[in-house]
Amino acid sequence: MGTATQTGTDVLPFHVEIPEEELAELRRRIEVTRLPSEELVADRSQGVQLATVQELARYWTTEYDWRRCEARLNALPQFTTQIDGVDIHFIHVESRHENALPLILTHGWPGSVIELLETIEPLTDPTAHGGAAEDAFHLVLPSLPGYGFSGEPAELGWDASRTARAWAELMHRLGYTRYVAQGGDVGALVTDLMGRQAVEGLVGFHLNLLTAVLAIGDQLPKQSEQERAAAEALATFREDGFGYFLEMATRPQTIGYALLDSPVALAAWLLDHDTDSYYKISRAFVDGEPVGNLTRDTIVDNITLYWLTGTGTSTARSYWEDGRALAAALASGEPPPAVTVPVGFTTFPDEIWAAPRSWVETVYPDLAYFNEVDRGGHFAAWEEPELFASEIRGAFRSLR
Repeated sequence: MGTATQTGTDVLPFHVEIPEEELAELRRRIEVTRLPSEELVADRSQGVQLATVQELARYWTTEYDWRRCEARLNALPQFTTQIDGVDIHFIHVESRHENALPLILTHGWPGSVIELLETIEPLTDPTAHGGAAEDAFHLVLPSLPGYGFSGEPAELGWDASRTARAWAELMHRLGYTRYVAQGGDVGALVTDLMGRQAVEGLVGFHLNLLTAVLAIGDQLPKQSEQERAAAEALATFREDGFGYFLEMATRPQTIGYALLDSPVALAAWLLDHDTDSYYKISRAFVDGEPVGNLTRDTIVDNITLYWLTGTGTSTARSYWEDGRALAAALASGEPPPAVTVPVGFTTFPDEIWAAPRSWVETVYPDLAYFNEVDRGGHFAAWEEPELFASEIRGAFRSLR
Protein backbone atom coordinates (compact mmCIF):
# COMPACT_ATOMS: atom_id res chain seq x y z
CA MET A 1 0.00 0.00 0.00
CA GLY A 2 2.74 2.43 0.96
CA THR A 3 6.35 2.45 2.05
CA ALA A 4 6.77 3.23 5.74
CA THR A 5 7.71 1.21 8.81
CA GLN A 6 6.61 2.97 11.97
CA THR A 7 8.30 2.91 15.36
CA GLY A 8 8.24 5.23 18.37
CA THR A 9 7.76 8.91 17.68
CA ASP A 10 9.57 8.97 14.34
CA VAL A 11 8.08 10.95 11.47
CA LEU A 12 8.70 8.94 8.32
CA PRO A 13 8.18 9.74 4.62
CA PHE A 14 5.24 7.96 3.01
CA HIS A 15 4.79 6.90 -0.61
CA VAL A 16 1.62 5.46 -2.15
CA GLU A 17 2.24 2.37 -4.24
CA ILE A 18 -0.81 0.29 -5.19
CA PRO A 19 -0.04 -3.05 -6.92
CA GLU A 20 -1.57 -3.35 -10.39
CA GLU A 21 -3.32 -6.59 -9.42
CA GLU A 22 -5.37 -4.70 -6.81
CA LEU A 23 -6.60 -2.30 -9.47
CA ALA A 24 -7.45 -5.19 -11.77
CA GLU A 25 -9.38 -6.89 -8.96
CA LEU A 26 -11.26 -3.66 -8.29
CA ARG A 27 -12.36 -3.46 -11.94
CA ARG A 28 -13.38 -7.12 -11.91
CA ARG A 29 -15.54 -6.68 -8.84
CA ILE A 30 -17.27 -3.65 -10.33
CA GLU A 31 -18.00 -5.51 -13.57
CA VAL A 32 -19.66 -8.48 -11.80
CA THR A 33 -21.84 -6.33 -9.51
CA ARG A 34 -25.47 -7.39 -9.13
CA LEU A 35 -27.55 -4.24 -9.36
CA PRO A 36 -31.05 -3.73 -7.94
CA SER A 37 -33.98 -2.76 -10.12
CA GLU A 38 -34.64 0.92 -10.69
CA GLU A 39 -36.11 2.93 -7.81
CA LEU A 40 -39.86 3.53 -7.94
CA VAL A 41 -39.62 7.29 -7.41
CA ALA A 42 -38.22 10.15 -9.47
CA ASP A 43 -35.92 11.51 -6.73
CA ARG A 44 -33.46 10.21 -4.12
CA SER A 45 -36.11 9.46 -1.50
CA GLN A 46 -35.48 5.71 -1.90
CA GLY A 47 -31.72 6.17 -1.94
CA VAL A 48 -28.94 6.49 -4.50
CA GLN A 49 -30.49 6.27 -7.95
CA LEU A 50 -29.68 3.44 -10.35
CA ALA A 51 -28.73 5.73 -13.25
CA THR A 52 -26.15 7.47 -11.07
CA VAL A 53 -24.57 4.19 -9.96
CA GLN A 54 -24.55 2.75 -13.48
CA GLU A 55 -22.76 5.77 -14.92
CA LEU A 56 -20.31 5.89 -12.00
CA ALA A 57 -19.50 2.19 -12.46
CA ARG A 58 -19.08 2.63 -16.21
CA TYR A 59 -16.70 5.55 -15.72
CA TRP A 60 -14.82 3.77 -12.94
CA THR A 61 -14.05 0.72 -15.13
CA THR A 62 -13.52 2.35 -18.53
CA GLU A 63 -12.13 5.88 -18.12
CA TYR A 64 -10.91 6.40 -14.57
CA ASP A 65 -7.15 6.33 -13.85
CA TRP A 66 -6.07 5.80 -10.23
CA ARG A 67 -2.44 6.33 -11.19
CA ARG A 68 -3.22 10.01 -11.81
CA CYS A 69 -4.44 10.39 -8.22
CA GLU A 70 -1.55 8.31 -6.90
CA ALA A 71 0.96 10.54 -8.70
CA ARG A 72 -0.70 13.64 -7.32
CA LEU A 73 -0.50 12.34 -3.76
CA ASN A 74 3.12 11.28 -4.21
CA ALA A 75 4.01 14.74 -5.48
CA LEU A 76 3.09 16.07 -2.04
CA PRO A 77 5.14 15.70 1.16
CA GLN A 78 3.45 12.73 2.88
CA PHE A 79 4.42 11.22 6.18
CA THR A 80 3.34 8.80 8.89
CA THR A 81 3.96 8.88 12.62
CA GLN A 82 2.68 6.63 15.40
CA ILE A 83 0.53 8.36 18.01
CA ASP A 84 -1.06 6.44 20.88
CA GLY A 85 -0.52 3.15 19.07
CA VAL A 86 -1.99 4.18 15.69
CA ASP A 87 -0.03 5.12 12.58
CA ILE A 88 -1.25 8.54 11.45
CA HIS A 89 -0.84 9.51 7.81
CA PHE A 90 -0.60 13.20 6.97
CA ILE A 91 0.35 15.64 4.26
CA HIS A 92 2.61 18.46 5.42
CA VAL A 93 3.15 21.38 3.03
CA GLU A 94 5.26 24.24 4.32
CA SER A 95 4.73 27.67 2.79
CA ARG A 96 7.58 29.53 1.10
CA HIS A 97 6.35 32.75 2.73
CA GLU A 98 7.92 33.98 5.94
CA ASN A 99 5.89 33.94 9.15
CA ALA A 100 3.30 31.55 7.73
CA LEU A 101 0.77 30.42 10.35
CA PRO A 102 0.62 26.64 11.00
CA LEU A 103 -2.85 25.21 10.30
CA ILE A 104 -4.13 21.67 10.87
CA LEU A 105 -7.06 20.99 8.56
CA THR A 106 -9.27 17.96 9.27
CA HIS A 107 -11.54 16.17 6.80
CA GLY A 108 -14.72 14.25 7.62
CA TRP A 109 -16.83 11.31 6.43
CA PRO A 110 -17.45 10.28 3.67
CA GLY A 111 -14.40 12.30 2.68
CA SER A 112 -10.65 12.02 3.10
CA VAL A 113 -7.59 14.14 2.43
CA ILE A 114 -8.75 13.99 -1.21
CA GLU A 115 -11.46 16.58 -0.44
CA LEU A 116 -8.84 19.05 0.79
CA LEU A 117 -6.18 18.81 -1.91
CA GLU A 118 -7.37 21.82 -3.92
CA THR A 119 -7.01 24.04 -0.85
CA ILE A 120 -3.27 23.39 -0.51
CA GLU A 121 -2.05 25.91 -3.07
CA PRO A 122 -4.41 28.78 -2.07
CA LEU A 123 -3.54 28.34 1.60
CA THR A 124 0.22 27.84 1.33
CA ASP A 125 0.81 30.25 -1.59
CA PRO A 126 -1.91 32.91 -1.32
CA THR A 127 -0.11 35.41 -3.57
CA ALA A 128 -0.85 33.13 -6.52
CA HIS A 129 -4.54 33.01 -5.60
CA GLY A 130 -5.61 36.56 -4.89
CA GLY A 131 -4.25 36.79 -1.35
CA ALA A 132 -1.27 38.41 0.31
CA ALA A 133 1.95 36.83 1.55
CA GLU A 134 0.95 37.53 5.14
CA ASP A 135 -2.08 35.24 4.63
CA ALA A 136 0.09 32.14 4.15
CA PHE A 137 -0.19 28.91 6.14
CA HIS A 138 2.03 25.94 6.82
CA LEU A 139 -0.52 23.20 6.19
CA VAL A 140 -0.99 19.85 7.96
CA LEU A 141 -3.64 17.51 6.50
CA PRO A 142 -3.97 14.34 8.62
CA SER A 143 -6.04 11.31 7.76
CA LEU A 144 -8.37 10.51 10.65
CA PRO A 145 -7.61 7.25 12.50
CA GLY A 146 -9.12 4.39 10.51
CA TYR A 147 -9.42 6.55 7.38
CA GLY A 148 -7.31 6.50 4.24
CA PHE A 149 -3.67 5.64 4.84
CA SER A 150 -3.87 6.06 8.62
CA GLY A 151 -3.86 2.90 10.68
CA GLU A 152 -7.03 1.25 11.95
CA PRO A 153 -7.50 1.47 15.73
CA ALA A 154 -7.24 -2.01 17.27
CA GLU A 155 -8.90 -1.06 20.56
CA LEU A 156 -11.96 0.82 21.75
CA GLY A 157 -11.82 4.47 22.68
CA TRP A 158 -10.74 6.24 19.50
CA ASP A 159 -13.49 8.84 19.51
CA ALA A 160 -13.15 12.45 18.32
CA SER A 161 -11.86 13.54 21.72
CA ARG A 162 -8.93 11.14 21.53
CA THR A 163 -8.25 12.24 17.97
CA ALA A 164 -8.20 15.86 19.15
CA ARG A 165 -5.44 14.99 21.62
CA ALA A 166 -3.59 13.09 18.92
CA TRP A 167 -3.68 16.14 16.64
CA ALA A 168 -2.15 18.25 19.39
CA GLU A 169 0.63 15.70 19.72
CA LEU A 170 1.11 15.70 15.95
CA MET A 171 1.55 19.48 15.84
CA HIS A 172 3.93 19.30 18.80
CA ARG A 173 5.92 16.58 17.07
CA LEU A 174 6.23 18.80 13.99
CA GLY A 175 7.64 21.58 16.14
CA TYR A 176 4.64 23.90 16.01
CA THR A 177 4.16 25.72 19.33
CA ARG A 178 1.49 28.12 18.04
CA TYR A 179 -1.09 27.03 15.47
CA VAL A 180 -4.73 27.16 14.37
CA ALA A 181 -7.18 24.44 13.34
CA GLN A 182 -10.10 24.02 10.95
CA GLY A 183 -12.67 21.32 10.34
CA GLY A 184 -15.95 20.37 8.72
CA ASP A 185 -18.15 17.31 9.35
CA VAL A 186 -16.25 14.92 11.67
CA GLY A 187 -13.34 17.33 11.38
CA ALA A 188 -15.51 20.04 12.92
CA LEU A 189 -16.15 17.84 15.95
CA VAL A 190 -12.45 17.05 16.35
CA THR A 191 -11.53 20.73 15.99
CA ASP A 192 -14.17 21.86 18.48
CA LEU A 193 -12.84 19.35 21.01
CA MET A 194 -9.30 20.59 20.53
CA GLY A 195 -10.62 23.98 21.65
CA ARG A 196 -12.58 22.58 24.60
CA GLN A 197 -9.58 20.56 25.75
CA ALA A 198 -7.44 23.71 25.48
CA VAL A 199 -4.70 21.69 23.83
CA GLU A 200 -1.25 23.23 24.02
CA GLY A 201 -0.38 25.57 21.16
CA LEU A 202 -3.88 26.06 19.74
CA VAL A 203 -4.66 29.79 19.44
CA GLY A 204 -7.92 29.66 17.47
CA PHE A 205 -10.10 27.54 15.19
CA HIS A 206 -12.62 27.80 12.36
CA LEU A 207 -15.56 25.55 11.50
CA ASN A 208 -18.03 25.22 8.64
CA LEU A 209 -20.44 22.82 10.34
CA LEU A 210 -22.10 23.44 13.71
CA THR A 211 -21.96 19.89 15.08
CA ALA A 212 -23.36 20.96 18.47
CA VAL A 213 -26.75 21.25 16.77
CA LEU A 214 -27.10 17.46 16.96
CA ALA A 215 -27.01 17.69 20.76
CA ILE A 216 -28.80 20.99 21.46
CA GLY A 217 -30.85 21.64 18.31
CA ASP A 218 -34.10 21.77 20.29
CA GLN A 219 -32.69 24.55 22.50
CA LEU A 220 -31.63 26.91 19.70
CA PRO A 221 -33.63 30.04 18.79
CA LYS A 222 -36.28 29.75 16.10
CA GLN A 223 -37.72 33.25 15.93
CA SER A 224 -36.32 34.60 12.66
CA GLU A 225 -37.03 33.25 9.18
CA GLN A 226 -33.43 32.09 8.89
CA GLU A 227 -33.58 30.30 12.25
CA ARG A 228 -36.82 28.56 11.30
CA ALA A 229 -35.34 27.47 7.96
CA ALA A 230 -32.32 25.98 9.74
CA ALA A 231 -34.60 24.20 12.23
CA GLU A 232 -36.68 22.77 9.38
CA ALA A 233 -33.54 21.56 7.61
CA LEU A 234 -32.37 19.88 10.81
CA ALA A 235 -35.77 18.22 11.26
CA THR A 236 -35.67 16.95 7.68
CA PHE A 237 -32.21 15.51 8.25
CA ARG A 238 -33.33 13.73 11.40
CA GLU A 239 -36.46 12.35 9.75
CA ASP A 240 -35.24 11.54 6.26
CA GLY A 241 -31.45 11.82 6.02
CA PHE A 242 -30.22 10.15 9.17
CA GLY A 243 -30.04 6.57 7.90
CA TYR A 244 -26.31 6.34 7.27
CA PHE A 245 -25.58 8.10 10.57
CA LEU A 246 -27.79 5.78 12.62
CA GLU A 247 -26.47 2.61 10.97
CA MET A 248 -22.83 3.48 11.53
CA ALA A 249 -23.42 4.78 15.05
CA THR A 250 -25.16 1.55 16.07
CA ARG A 251 -24.12 -1.31 13.75
CA PRO A 252 -20.88 -0.41 11.92
CA GLN A 253 -19.77 -4.01 11.63
CA THR A 254 -22.94 -4.98 9.79
CA ILE A 255 -22.65 -2.41 7.02
CA GLY A 256 -18.92 -3.06 6.95
CA TYR A 257 -19.36 -6.43 5.22
CA ALA A 258 -20.90 -4.77 2.18
CA LEU A 259 -18.40 -1.90 2.20
CA LEU A 260 -15.40 -4.25 2.16
CA ASP A 261 -16.86 -6.74 -0.34
CA SER A 262 -18.45 -4.61 -3.08
CA PRO A 263 -16.95 -1.46 -4.62
CA VAL A 264 -20.36 -0.41 -5.90
CA ALA A 265 -21.97 -0.87 -2.47
CA LEU A 266 -19.17 1.26 -1.03
CA ALA A 267 -19.71 3.95 -3.68
CA ALA A 268 -23.46 4.08 -3.07
CA TRP A 269 -22.94 4.29 0.70
CA LEU A 270 -20.48 7.16 0.37
CA LEU A 271 -22.72 9.06 -2.08
CA ASP A 272 -25.83 8.82 0.11
CA HIS A 273 -24.81 11.53 2.57
CA ASP A 274 -26.89 14.65 2.07
CA THR A 275 -29.37 15.80 -0.55
CA ASP A 276 -27.44 18.77 -1.92
CA SER A 277 -24.11 17.03 -2.40
CA TYR A 278 -25.79 13.89 -3.75
CA TYR A 279 -27.56 15.78 -6.54
CA LYS A 280 -24.39 17.71 -7.38
CA ILE A 281 -22.42 14.46 -7.60
CA SER A 282 -25.19 12.77 -9.59
CA ARG A 283 -25.18 15.61 -12.12
CA ALA A 284 -21.43 15.22 -12.55
CA PHE A 285 -21.95 11.62 -13.69
CA VAL A 286 -25.37 11.53 -15.34
CA ASP A 287 -25.34 14.97 -16.98
CA GLY A 288 -21.60 15.61 -17.20
CA GLU A 289 -22.12 18.89 -15.31
CA PRO A 290 -19.87 19.05 -12.22
CA VAL A 291 -20.39 21.73 -9.60
CA GLY A 292 -17.14 23.36 -8.57
CA ASN A 293 -14.50 20.73 -7.87
CA LEU A 294 -17.00 17.89 -7.36
CA THR A 295 -15.89 16.28 -10.61
CA ARG A 296 -16.13 12.65 -11.67
CA ASP A 297 -12.39 12.16 -11.15
CA THR A 298 -12.18 13.65 -7.67
CA ILE A 299 -15.31 11.81 -6.54
CA VAL A 300 -13.97 8.46 -7.78
CA ASP A 301 -10.54 9.30 -6.32
CA ASN A 302 -12.14 9.48 -2.89
CA ILE A 303 -14.18 6.28 -3.31
CA THR A 304 -11.18 4.40 -4.68
CA LEU A 305 -9.07 5.50 -1.71
CA TYR A 306 -11.66 3.99 0.65
CA TRP A 307 -11.65 0.76 -1.38
CA LEU A 308 -7.91 0.33 -1.75
CA THR A 309 -7.26 1.03 1.94
CA GLY A 310 -10.11 -1.25 3.06
CA THR A 311 -11.39 1.37 5.50
CA GLY A 312 -15.16 1.11 5.01
CA THR A 313 -15.68 -0.63 8.36
CA SER A 314 -13.12 1.30 10.41
CA THR A 315 -14.56 4.63 9.27
CA ALA A 316 -18.04 3.44 10.20
CA ARG A 317 -16.77 2.43 13.65
CA SER A 318 -15.67 6.03 14.26
CA TYR A 319 -19.37 6.97 14.28
CA TRP A 320 -20.04 4.20 16.82
CA GLU A 321 -17.33 5.65 19.06
CA ASP A 322 -18.58 9.23 18.74
CA GLY A 323 -22.20 8.19 19.20
CA ARG A 324 -21.40 6.58 22.53
CA ALA A 325 -19.22 9.47 23.63
CA LEU A 326 -22.04 11.92 22.87
CA ALA A 327 -24.61 9.79 24.72
CA ALA A 328 -22.35 9.62 27.77
CA ALA A 329 -21.78 13.37 27.72
CA LEU A 330 -25.50 14.10 27.50
CA ALA A 331 -26.29 11.58 30.23
CA SER A 332 -23.83 13.25 32.58
CA GLY A 333 -25.81 16.48 32.53
CA GLU A 334 -22.55 18.42 32.68
CA PRO A 335 -22.01 21.26 30.22
CA PRO A 336 -18.99 20.89 27.94
CA PRO A 337 -15.86 22.85 28.85
CA ALA A 338 -15.88 26.42 27.60
CA VAL A 339 -13.85 27.45 24.59
CA THR A 340 -11.30 30.13 25.48
CA VAL A 341 -9.63 30.68 22.09
CA PRO A 342 -11.11 32.78 19.25
CA VAL A 343 -13.57 30.91 17.03
CA GLY A 344 -14.43 31.62 13.41
CA PHE A 345 -17.37 30.21 11.48
CA THR A 346 -18.52 30.32 7.87
CA THR A 347 -22.04 29.34 6.85
CA PHE A 348 -22.24 27.83 3.37
CA PRO A 349 -25.79 28.09 1.98
CA ASP A 350 -26.21 24.46 0.86
CA GLU A 351 -25.00 22.90 4.13
CA ILE A 352 -27.28 20.26 5.68
CA TRP A 353 -28.38 22.95 8.12
CA ALA A 354 -27.11 26.43 7.26
CA ALA A 355 -26.42 27.73 10.76
CA PRO A 356 -27.50 31.34 11.35
CA ARG A 357 -25.24 33.59 13.37
CA SER A 358 -27.54 33.38 16.40
CA TRP A 359 -27.06 29.60 16.53
CA VAL A 360 -23.29 29.87 16.23
CA GLU A 361 -23.16 32.51 18.98
CA THR A 362 -25.26 30.28 21.23
CA VAL A 363 -22.51 27.66 21.03
CA TYR A 364 -19.59 30.13 20.90
CA PRO A 365 -20.68 33.31 22.75
CA ASP A 366 -17.40 35.10 22.03
CA LEU A 367 -17.48 34.39 18.29
CA ALA A 368 -14.55 36.22 16.68
CA TYR A 369 -15.38 35.79 12.98
CA PHE A 370 -18.60 34.99 11.12
CA ASN A 371 -19.56 35.12 7.47
CA GLU A 372 -22.29 33.80 5.19
CA VAL A 373 -21.13 33.09 1.65
CA ASP A 374 -23.20 32.76 -1.50
CA ARG A 375 -22.34 29.24 -2.68
CA GLY A 376 -21.08 25.88 -1.47
CA GLY A 377 -22.44 23.04 0.61
CA HIS A 378 -21.37 20.35 3.03
CA PHE A 379 -18.10 19.62 1.22
CA ALA A 380 -17.15 23.28 1.06
CA ALA A 381 -13.38 22.82 0.77
CA TRP A 382 -13.89 20.20 -1.95
CA GLU A 383 -16.59 21.99 -3.90
CA GLU A 384 -15.38 25.61 -3.62
CA PRO A 385 -11.68 25.49 -2.61
CA GLU A 386 -10.83 29.10 -3.54
CA LEU A 387 -13.80 30.51 -1.61
CA PHE A 388 -13.07 28.19 1.29
CA ALA A 389 -9.43 29.31 1.38
CA SER A 390 -10.51 32.95 1.33
CA GLU A 391 -12.70 32.32 4.37
CA ILE A 392 -9.85 30.64 6.23
CA ARG A 393 -7.59 33.61 5.54
CA GLY A 394 -10.22 36.03 6.82
CA ALA A 395 -11.01 33.98 9.92
CA PHE A 396 -7.41 33.82 11.12
CA ARG A 397 -6.10 37.20 9.97
CA SER A 398 -6.44 38.73 13.44
CA LEU A 399 -4.37 35.94 15.00
CA ARG A 400 -1.16 36.55 13.06
